Amino acid sequence: MMNRPLYINDCGLYCICGGNKNQVFDKISKGVRGDFSQYDVAGVIRPAATIDPEQLPPVAEKKFDNRVNRLAQAALSGIEETIRKATNKFGADRVGIFIGSCDNGSEASVAALRCFKETGAFPEGYVLDFQRADFPAQFIANQFGITGMLSVHSTACASSASAFVSARNNLYAGNCDVAIVGGVDIASLSVILGFASLEAMSDRPTNPFSANRSGLTLGDAAAFFVVTREPCAELCAPDCEMLKIAGLGESADADHITAPRADGEGAYQAMKAALKDAGIDASAVGYVNLHGTGTELNDAMESRAVNRLFGEANHVDVPASSTKALTGHTLGAAGALEAAFCCLALKSRNASGECLLPAHLFDGVVDPNLPPVHLVKPGESVKNLKYCMSNSFAFGGCNVSLVIENGLV
Repeated sequence: MMNRPLYINDCGLYCICGGNKNQVFDKISKGVRGDFSQYDVAGVIRPAATIDPEQLPPVAEKKFDNRVNRLAQAALSGIEETIRKATNKFGADRVGIFIGSCDNGSEASVAALRCFKETGAFPEGYVLDFQRADFPAQFIANQFGITGMLSVHSTACASSASAFVSARNNLYAGNCDVAIVGGVDIASLSVILGFASLEAMSDRPTNPFSANRSGLTLGDAAAFFVVTREPCAELCAPDCEMLKIAGLGESADADHITAPRADGEGAYQAMKAALKDAGIDASAVGYVNLHGTGTELNDAMESRAVNRLFGEANHVDVPASSTKALTGHTLGAAGALEAAFCCLALKSRNASGECLLPAHLFDGVVDPNLPPVHLVKPGESVKNLKYCMSNSFAFGGCNVSLVIENGLV
């Protein structure tokens, strides 16, 4: 088997818990939820982890200035220096951009359509480019003068996890030498209405893996990585030293257009493929970031898949958590955001070798109908954490699992 890791040189993020990595992880490990907003959807109040627009400065170039790109800009600000170094080292034409995103500009388009119906004309400055799938990637390319390849994935909740697969394929094919990989998405009103119509949204903050779970909570987020196919000391930030995506696994069960396959077979196959790709057994994994949306069907199938996979390795006690109760379900950004949480956990080691883990926030009422999963309590830690797994399971049976390694352990 050919080992084809992605070396992580830097990562930046922005979500309802903030934009400073250390501060965000402090909240995530303690189980402290960000301040959720409230939306009235047909008379029912629905919470969403949306970021106050006043926290996001406008994008300088007017044609790119929308909420998605403002959020991307906020996350990219933390890795701007690394991106500049990468562009200078490899050349602007050798930097690839691989993004996962689902809702680029529906907010602007809905407002523009309302204006058109009321006045007979679209508002000044409105362009259909806001709706283009590649709009966030074009913004990043413009921001940093990048002229290399662009690839945008819209595989629903697995979008930014899928972007890592595409980035690796193109890096090892020689189509680029360094890649900006990640995702950005927003809980726009159109997305909230869409999930409400599916009866998938909860009227209270999501409660994953609880017997009382009643649906998901949407959220805004962006997270981006700078990755290479070889270690690169010139680019690597100190807090990312020897971090790598060691394995990637995909499956497509295509069981239903929105519902996951009930027996968890698709999720199981993605996780198993990621372990095989990393060259490790399930017993080596010290933490699993669950997809954990808080819907009846997702949590049931994922608990079956996790229990089956780790049970085969006599490792059913592997610590696991869904961070979506803390950040909301950030859709196309979720895969990258939760991979970043895994990186922060791997690098949180104290003098005793203990690493803090992302907490699982729920009401504590375990569903007796689900196979048991060891859900991480706030403040819980493990010793000598070397491998984390991050799961992203999407509509249409698009499943992606990542194995993230701290090569220094």
